Formats: sequence, C-alpha cells, structure tokens
Amino acid sequence: MNYIANLSRSEGDPKILQSGPGSRGFGDELGRALGWFSIGLGLVELLAARRLTRTLGMRGNEALVRAYGVREIGSGMLSLSVDKDKGLWSRVAGDALDIATLSSALRPGNPRRENARLALLMVVGVTVLDVIGALAVTSRHRRGSVDPRRYSDRSGFPRGVEQARGLARDGAKAPGILSAGHAATGGAHAPAYGPSKIT
Repeated sequence: MNYIANLSRSEGDPKILQSGPGSRGFGDELGRALGWFSIGLGLVELLAARRLTRTLGMRGNEALVRAYGVREIGSGMLSLSVDKDKGLWSRVAGDALDIATLSSALRPGNPRRENARLALLMVVGVTVLDVIGALAVTSRHRRGSVDPRRYSDRSGFPRGVEQARGLARDGAKAPGILSAGHAATGGAHAPAYGPSKIT
C-alpha cells in the first residue's frame, strides 16, 4: 500500500516508510460496512420485491417490501455520513420492523416457512451487528458532559490591564518608551492605545 502511495509523490518528496493507525475506530469501520450493506439490501428490496415476497411466501406485500427498501437506503446513507450513529440506530429500529414482518411469515400455512425462518435468523444476526456498531460509534463520538471552558475572566494582557494602560500612557508622552517596554517584556507586543483611549 505504501508502494502505491509513493508512486504518486513528486520527486524529492519524502517517502512513506510506514503508515500509522487510521483515525477511524472499529465502530466507524463496522458502521461504514453496515451502511453499504444497507444500501445494497435496499436496492434489492426496491428492484426485486416481487421475487422476495414469492420466496418468503409473502405475496401481496410488495409495496411494503419496497417501502422497507427506501428505509434501508436512507439508513445506509445516514450511516455513511457524519451522523453515522443516527443511521445505525435507525437500522436497529428497522431491524425490529423486519423481525416483526418476517415473524408473520412463520404461520403454519406458509409453504415457504423455512425460507422465512432462515431470513429471520439472518436479520437477527445483522441486528446484533447493528447494535454493536451503534453502541461503539455512539461511545466513541459522544461529547463529554464537562462544561465548555469559559475565558470571560481573561483580559488578554499577560501583565494586567493597568500595566498595559500605564505603558500606553507613557508611550503617548514619550513615543520611544514603547520600544523600551517592548524590549523589557522580552519582545512581547504591547497593546497600542492612542491617547484618546486612555482613561
């Protein structure tokens, strides 16, 4: 991988010897994978709703399956965005709907009941992954409950406002003193107050 990256670098640029760990954690990678899975599943539900309902013994529910497809695509896109936690939790909620819908296909009179049972087991497995991903992403990107820092008590003058005013006042009387004050503070810039600003 580093070899491919080095091919695109200009002559004279330092070469990549070893790449460090990525900024995305396990939850981010899982969320990304589930997001693409959700989009793919949604497209299947949209484009092959009739075949799915026939396979599961749920004929007549094509519109419902297509609606679930739209939901899957939306959840997948959200899972790939900066709000991936919302996308993953929406997938968990959608999984609950899928489980309820597939459970209704387990009725004794359904000749495709075994197919529905297998699909239900797959959805339960994906639900576990969705919950793990949602919890991991939420935990990783959760903002702390600590109050934000406040700087209202800071004036911006390291040596205090009064000393800055005194230096500015003296500088207005004798302009050369500002340069001396600049040197005395180790090169720190003194605030430039005009005479009309001094109180």
